[in-house]
Amino acid sequence: MRRLIVNADDFGLTRGVSEGILAAHRHGIVTSTTVLVTLPVARDLRDRLVRSGMGIGLHVNLTLGRPLTRAPSLVGRDGRFRAFERLFGRGPTHLDTHHHVGLWPPVGQIVRGIARERGLAVRSQTKPARAAARLAGLRTPDHFFGESGPEAYWTLGRTLGRLRGLPPGASEFMTHPGYFDDELSSSRYGRQREQELVGVGSSGARAAAAALGIRLVDFGALG
Repeated sequence: MRRLIVNADDFGLTRGVSEGILAAHRHGIVTSTTVLVTLPVARDLRDRLVRSGMGIGLHVNLTLGRPLTRAPSLVGRDGRFRAFERLFGRGPTHLDTHHHVGLWPPVGQIVRGIARERGLAVRSQTKPARAAARLAGLRTPDHFFGESGPEAYWTLGRTLGRLRGLPPGASEFMTHPGYFDDELSSSRYGRQREQELVGVGSSGARAAAAALGIRLVDFGALG
């Protein structure tokens, strides 16, 4: 069986990005998102995200916005994630990291430790990261696809090609769909988000996944 998680990173980065992620879920193949809780998330966007049924993970962020606390931990004394659970009233489906900081020590070890304590799945961008996650007893996809560079990664053509060649097991597509707005004008990955919105947020992508018998899931479905 081929299972696919299509995770849209950066919910909460700007309103345009959040609106784009919601649209990509409604019309395309996005099944999951990760939230930047170091930035303010409007209540209406939060409520619509909860109602959407998407998996909602925590985008662990050490490079953008303001620190949430002076404490040395992402969790309080009760082991609960401070900001995420204030926003959503429940824990995240999984953890990943903004700008891939989880690939660097000691961040990766800390994130894996928290995920193990809470029974959360994690993203694994590389074979060493996947091996480390599994050594820690964590749930993680078997395969990872995605990047954000000078050009939009998830064009419709690339999406369709990856769907056709999807390997057996569970895969993750890391994506960055969104609507361009003024707040993204200084971002190195701004206009590209609208191209990704077409690539993973269109009915064509959804129809292709269905025709190929690919099961669209979120991180909560990982065994």
